[in-house]
Amino acid sequence: MSKQNQAGANPPSRNKTILSGIQPSGRLHLGNYFGAIRQHLEFQEKGDAFYFIANYHSLTSVQDGGQLRQYTFDVALDYLALGMDPQKCTFFAQSDVPQVLELAWILGTLTPVSMMEKGVSYKDKVAQGLQPNIGLFTYPVLQAADILIYHSDVVPVGADQKQNIEISRDLAARFNRIFDGEYLRIPEPYIVESVATVPGIDGRKMSKSYDNTIDIFDSGKALKKKVMAVVTDSTPLEEPKDPDSCNVYALIRLFASEEKNREIREKYKAGGFGYGHAKKELLTLIEDYFSEARSRREKLVRDPDTVRDMLREGGRKARERAETVMEPVRSATGIVRHFSTQ
Repeated sequence: MSKQNQAGANPPSRNKTILSGIQPSGRLHLGNYFGAIRQHLEFQEKGDAFYFIANYHSLTSVQDGGQLRQYTFDVALDYLALGMDPQKCTFFAQSDVPQVLELAWILGTLTPVSMMEKGVSYKDKVAQGLQPNIGLFTYPVLQAADILIYHSDVVPVGADQKQNIEISRDLAARFNRIFDGEYLRIPEPYIVESVATVPGIDGRKMSKSYDNTIDIFDSGKALKKKVMAVVTDSTPLEEPKDPDSCNVYALIRLFASEEKNREIREKYKAGGFGYGHAKKELLTLIEDYFSEARSRREKLVRDPDTVRDMLREGGRKARERAETVMEPVRSATGIVRHFSTQ
């Protein structure tokens, strides 16, 4: 289980609205699973959870319509296969809630340019080679709208996203102050810390940006090839090895039971246990861990209409909540719509 610590918020409870999202920018990998998805699945049992596929956000890096449609559908498949239950949470695509963009524009008119210029996430992404477009620059404003449009109480995020949650809080407070009312709820971050950084094949943090991922639903020869490519040192087979400095063991301990972990650690330290042996252990652990999810995913692939129906229903529920927030916001700002959506 992952360790979690509080950051100005109590752990989620049934009377709290929980909000989180994930970008459809490629195939989901083990870093995504242990860094976010597993926590999402846990939190759907702990509150009124809203989980969205952030396809508008993905436009900052994906500019191929067919590719983005497929990525969006694949994320839905993956989450549902891994255990996301639309009966326990609201699961939907960001693009099915137009009120998000409406609120983002309104918040943008209140956002100082200097606030965006201080964005750590923006600077990091540009440093990684992403084109510094306006969408990337104003990403925190759209993220704020994602959070505030559902009156979210708790937003589980990694430590690297804490600044963006603070921006959401600042913008909500600014709006309420300017328009003299409690229109937008001030959310609290809930910092989620994984047991460890999930290493990629090359030993760096697992990331699509580094092209070093092991995908959640890799299988067969593709999975074996990636596992066998995980970087290790040159310690000979017969010599003892330090499991805590080994990329393979760092992955093993994410999947193995406590008993299995102890067994493998002892083998490392005793000698006669090579990295090839460790990689075979890892391969088996990954295959076993995701076997049921893989089977569910194969069934969902053959029934795409069911997946789309789930997203449609999630979008309907999300729009209903979003509209209860937007109606007083429009009234307060003087935005008039000369038509009815009823």
